[in-house]
Amino acid sequence: MSRPARHRGTALYAISATCATIGALLWVRGRTSAPPRVYADYLAADSYTPSAWRVWSPAVPEDRLGLYLVAVGLVLAVAARLLSVRRG
Repeated sequence: MSRPARHRGTALYAISATCATIGALLWVRGRTSAPPRVYADYLAADSYTPSAWRVWSPAVPEDRLGLYLVAVGLVLAVAARLLSVRRG
C-alpha cells in the first residue's frame, strides 16, 4: 500500500526541483541586465531586445517571479518529505 505514496512523493520532489530550477534561472536572468555576449550579436541581428521577451507580467519582475518559484519549490519539497514520513 505504500507504493502510491512513493509515487506521490517522487512526483512532488520532481515538481519541486523543476520549480526551484526554473525559479533560480529566472532570478539570475532578472538580475543580469544585459544578454550574454555570445548571443548579443544574434539578438541585435534579429532586432530583439532583452526586454522584448517577457516571461511574466510587467507588474512582476523576473527576479521576483524566480524567488516565488524557488519558494514554491521549497514548500513542495517539505510537503513531499512530510507526506513520505507520514505514509512511511
